[in-house]
Amino acid sequence: MAQLMSLLVQNAILVVFAASFAARLGLPVPAAAVLVVTGALLAAGDVSVVGVVLAAVVANLLGDGAWFYAGRRFGYRFMRLLCRISLSQDSCVRRGESLISDWGGMSLVAAKFVPGVSVVAPPMAGALGMSVRRFVSFDILAALVWTSLFLGLGWLFRDQIQQVLAMLAQAGGIATAALGVVLLVMLVVRYWRRRAFARLTGMPRISVDELFDLMSGDVPPLVIDVRGEAGVQVDPRRIPGALSYTLKALQQRSLDLTIDPDRDVVLYCNCPNEVSAAQAARVLLARGARRALPLTGGLDAWVAAGRPTSLH
Repeated sequence: MAQLMSLLVQNAILVVFAASFAARLGLPVPAAAVLVVTGALLAAGDVSVVGVVLAAVVANLLGDGAWFYAGRRFGYRFMRLLCRISLSQDSCVRRGESLISDWGGMSLVAAKFVPGVSVVAPPMAGALGMSVRRFVSFDILAALVWTSLFLGLGWLFRDQIQQVLAMLAQAGGIATAALGVVLLVMLVVRYWRRRAFARLTGMPRISVDELFDLMSGDVPPLVIDVRGEAGVQVDPRRIPGALSYTLKALQQRSLDLTIDPDRDVVLYCNCPNEVSAAQAARVLLARGARRALPLTGGLDAWVAAGRPTSLH
């Protein structure tokens, strides 16, 4: 542990750059904690303030810029892929949509402090057509706010942090093992929550072919598009005849939607594991729907199968 502390002091700028860049790429690296510790070192005059801030901002811009370009190039498909490898994949797309819709360019600032969304905000901004100049301006602002906050916390509590660092240096291998255990526990808790949520949304699905056949029958199902405004803006196509109700709208008590108890309901989104559609299906089942089923693969699966679409 003492060697690690010495390494941080001698290579603070490089460590801050590496941790910040890795965090922006979505890796489980405690970049905020690194900045807090670095803030305490700044107070002691051991590290260059300008160098640390510049390293963090450049790292943020490079990492976020890569995701922004991918979002512009590949659109929603890339965001869903990104969310699938995230520990918060179940709410990743939906929360990102809400943040972009409500905050616009400032969402890049807010996203830095929202777990599970900080990585998806840049590609979503790219997919929604944000200009490069606007993105760079807001991302630099976001990086400055994020960096300054955690460096400031480190400087403010420098005495306490220095004491903790001294204790960790004395503890040696025990402290290193303890930190490893804490990180492992955090990962296990996140994974357990994701598994619990998957069980909650686990329910029968309907395939594209099954839905297409039902739509040709005497009593076609009620089809509902539960994508958010940002999702529709990225891909304005929809299944013909589908109604547009977001998950949030379906959860409201004052919902202006009458559901025939003898009619099937099919819901779709473009999110990992049909999470939003599954949650919406449970809401409608609780309100008296006879059968409410998420569409496997969502709108993308419908389009990939060559089925017809219309525009919102």
